[in-house]
Amino acid sequence: MGAESSLPGRVWGRERPTPRRQAPTAGRIVEASIALADAEGLDALSMRRVAAELGSGTTSLYRYVTGRDELLELMVDAIAGEMEPAPLTGDWRADLAAMARGHRETLLRHPWLGAVMATRPALGPNSLRHMDHALAAAGQLTSDITLAAGIVALVGDYLAGAVSREVAEQEAQRRTGLTEEQWRAGVGPYIREVIESGAYPQFARRVVEARDQTYGERFEFGLACLLEGVAATCVSGAAGPTGAA
Repeated sequence: MGAESSLPGRVWGRERPTPRRQAPTAGRIVEASIALADAEGLDALSMRRVAAELGSGTTSLYRYVTGRDELLELMVDAIAGEMEPAPLTGDWRADLAAMARGHRETLLRHPWLGAVMATRPALGPNSLRHMDHALAAAGQLTSDITLAAGIVALVGDYLAGAVSREVAEQEAQRRTGLTEEQWRAGVGPYIREVIESGAYPQFARRVVEARDQTYGERFEFGLACLLEGVAATCVSGAAGPTGAA
């Protein structure tokens, strides 16, 4: 399929054909594709594999989807449709934090999603609704749309980076069959040697004295710091996405 067929205007601007009797619908194709990617990762996703999951011929899928790239667009937007944006409260910080938490949960349910969304912006109707909602939330802090867009992008970048650690741990557990606790038990003797060597005193303090934080606690700490920085910057007028102080 040509590159033009996967452009957003072509993905979202064309009608899907009416399915023949017992033929897979576009909705069923997308649902099966999401389930497959959730279970086995994006490497397992192909038109042939999806057709097999549906008990259909591969060529029948191309009546609804031009190829894998378009399928990914549809999958991303279908997942965006799982989340209904909450009404804005008038508190920009609380609203952006709630959005970040909701998107974190979604990214953890669909571990492959972050990698897809890190490429180009999703332009399906559900995705655009969430983007519009996020801009409106940031707009409660500033009327400057450039600054509001920068704030939304910043929160999104933090979200992607923070969740990638959790997703990587999920993948490591799937690949090795070891939980994080089992992995720690395995490297325990080596870590004790490192601590006893005295060569890394701050690392030793971290291991011996620091309380282990959950991924959720670390996420909340980072999010609070980020939003506090956004508030301080906007109040002081020190900088913006179009220039520095």
